[in-house]
Amino acid sequence: MDQPLLVRRTVELGFAGAGSGGSVHAVDIDSGVQFEYGADNPVLLASVCKIPVLVELYARSDEGTVDLSSRVHVRATGRSPGPTGLSVMLDPVDVSLRDLAYWMMSVSDNAATDVLCELLGIDAINTRMSSLGLKEVRLEGTCRDIYDAFDEELGGADVLDLSDTEAEQLRASRVLHIPSATRGTPRSITSLLSMIWRDQAASAEACAAMRRILGLQVWPHRLRSGFPDDKVAVAGKTGTLPFVRNEVGVVEYPDGGRYAVAVFTCPDSLAYANPPADAVIGTVARAAVDYIRAVQPTG
Repeated sequence: MDQPLLVRRTVELGFAGAGSGGSVHAVDIDSGVQFEYGADNPVLLASVCKIPVLVELYARSDEGTVDLSSRVHVRATGRSPGPTGLSVMLDPVDVSLRDLAYWMMSVSDNAATDVLCELLGIDAINTRMSSLGLKEVRLEGTCRDIYDAFDEELGGADVLDLSDTEAEQLRASRVLHIPSATRGTPRSITSLLSMIWRDQAASAEACAAMRRILGLQVWPHRLRSGFPDDKVAVAGKTGTLPFVRNEVGVVEYPDGGRYAVAVFTCPDSLAYANPPADAVIGTVARAAVDYIRAVQPTG
């Protein structure tokens, strides 16, 4: 069995052992050497969609139509639901656009995301992705739209405490149905990350700012589990929905190697705490990067 087949087998067994389907794409940002497993399959982005929002914000800053230091007032009522950030804060907040972007990326704040989406416009974000050659990346609504759909379809039931019948109903939700949901492909997301790291998604200054924010995610454990060495930098974004667990990011080695990686999984379990599904993301990401480095060593 040749090396690519061995790596594919590692990926297949990893996903199967975690009770999950999945797809992965990894690419050397500088040489273009890559590993792919379902890299062009449409996938649910979940909160990975916040990277296109970030790109649109900083590109608009470059164009002079958005001032990142301008402040917005976020009322205490009417915020988009979610488990972190402004979504769970109780008082009104005045915050700059760049700090909203920080909250959106660092703790995946849904309320901060939707404030930015309202300012920028979903159509504009999709148009930006198409202009970058990433027509596969498409947002179909806000974070609130996802929660509203779940509430409507499940009659307000708790998605973490569902009967078998309700779980199957949830699996059929329109926001989990790829043709109508916020979506992309693993390859399109690694392409977007590569553009950010090559200063092609916006100006060099804007891309540097985006890289900084992506490096501040507070829970990089999924991807990081495959790269435990402190000398290896990991920057990225998770995405989580019922039956969806993702992480994408860039892994940078001390020898200068830079690798954009996107791992998308669809575990059978609805459990919010799912260590095997988290760990397999690191496992397959490491296998993919090790393969690339073996094919074309850096140094």
